[in-house]
Amino acid sequence: MKRIFKSPYLYFFILIFIFYLILNIFVSGFKDTIPLIIVYSSTVNWFKLGISLILTLIIGFLVALNAVYVYILYKERKGCKEGKILAGAGSVGGLIVGVCPLCVTGLVPLVLGFLGIGFSFASLPFQGIEIQVLVVVILLISLYSLKKRNL
Repeated sequence: MKRIFKSPYLYFFILIFIFYLILNIFVSGFKDTIPLIIVYSSTVNWFKLGISLILTLIIGFLVALNAVYVYILYKERKGCKEGKILAGAGSVGGLIVGVCPLCVTGLVPLVLGFLGIGFSFASLPFQGIEIQVLVVVILLISLYSLKKRNL
């Protein structure tokens, strides 16, 4: 695991982290929401937005960590199916939720909208933050599974 934070894997980690965050911002439409957050700052729930942004950064960190770790293990042994599947599921899950599940589209509402079904993460009890927590848990299980396979 310590190998991830040494050269050249550290550069891969940083690149994947930044690429994932940029992709997440553009896919979820958060870039269009930033000006609206500034205009309507008095009505924004800053606590939920802050939690959502922190969870997005954690998801990006874990996606990059999983991706580099899967690559390292693949180069060594070429046999870590469970970890790869969970890492992929966590990565896609992070893109599904978006940066701020309450104020942006995300992939699931967008796809359901094409089918004529209205859905928003705002209808969930914690406005989609629970989905982000679930994605973090999936990525942590993936990391644990990969580490356990490596022992």
